[in-house]
Amino acid sequence: MQSLRQQLGHHLLLCPGVCGLVFDSHGRVLLNRRTDTGRWAVLGGMLDPGEDPATAVVREVLEETGVQVAPERITGVYLTPVITYPNGDQTQYIVTAFRCRAITGEPHPADDESFEVRYFALDELPPLSDTHRMRIEHAMKDGPAYFAWPR
Repeated sequence: MQSLRQQLGHHLLLCPGVCGLVFDSHGRVLLNRRTDTGRWAVLGGMLDPGEDPATAVVREVLEETGVQVAPERITGVYLTPVITYPNGDQTQYIVTAFRCRAITGEPHPADDESFEVRYFALDELPPLSDTHRMRIEHAMKDGPAYFAWPR
């Protein structure tokens, strides 16, 4: 990413990302409290070069929480707002969200991206952004995946 930024400067970069909506056998959703914002959030991150989205979501969840998951289905595809970082870099993400089933592992902050990691009952969610709340809602629904299409 650094060499690409040297070529692009601070210009807008569109990046592929994934989001894992991880549910345990009790129907609780796994969230992390992020070190960069201090807020609770759904799990996710960027794809590595050559990595498919399902592999990326399994890797990201494991890296962030220590929990091994199995992706079950795509629940939505989202475009984030443009993010301007403190150094001036601009990025926008296309996020593929997966509903995932937890297989093994006890949730814990497995890297430096999380202060806390834990499951929440759906009626006891901590404060979340509207976007993350919406992704959880979409993961709970049966039927086709969500995508925005302004006609």
